[in-house]
Amino acid sequence: MALLHSTQSELGSRALAFSLSGVDGKTYSLDSFKNQKALLIVFMCNHCPYVIAIHDRLSELAREFASKEVAVLGINSNDPNYKEADSFENMKKTAKEWNLAFPYVMDETQEVARSYDAVCTPDPYLYENVAWGTGGADFRLRYRGRIDDSWKDPAAIQEQSLKRAIEGVLAGKKDLGNQVPSMGCSIKWKELTPKKS
Repeated sequence: MALLHSTQSELGSRALAFSLSGVDGKTYSLDSFKNQKALLIVFMCNHCPYVIAIHDRLSELAREFASKEVAVLGINSNDPNYKEADSFENMKKTAKEWNLAFPYVMDETQEVARSYDAVCTPDPYLYENVAWGTGGADFRLRYRGRIDDSWKDPAAIQEQSLKRAIEGVLAGKKDLGNQVPSMGCSIKWKELTPKKS
């Protein structure tokens, strides 16, 4: 298991288009969230201990901010041939077991993860929909960083970094302060999967 930290992204950059299948049988794109003020995209998976430790916190955020027009989307970009636990069928089981409060989709080609420069799980991206209220979807990056300051022990959390960022976006703030990188397992890229003889 390789531990990586999320990289820096240009704040204000536009979210890139995607169309991905969810475990609920629906297909999701940026337009799916055009009525939302903000969209939190989290690259995640089923087996990573860092994701296992924080999935409840993500669902709590999704439930807390749903009425304030903030959506959450989980994207699994891991190669299931590298780790069977990350297969689409196992995603369906995991979503039920974890009672995920947000859509969970598969990036089968890994093109979305590459276009977003995602590197680890979890890797959160918080976007503001600057076209909100016009019927459009123009999502601009406001935050890419950790969820909080204690991934392993919820009782030790001193700073809820992601929650603070969401509140800042809803308050219209453009400067959300210091953004500490997220950390987690490396995304399992297809070229890393051993060839079968």
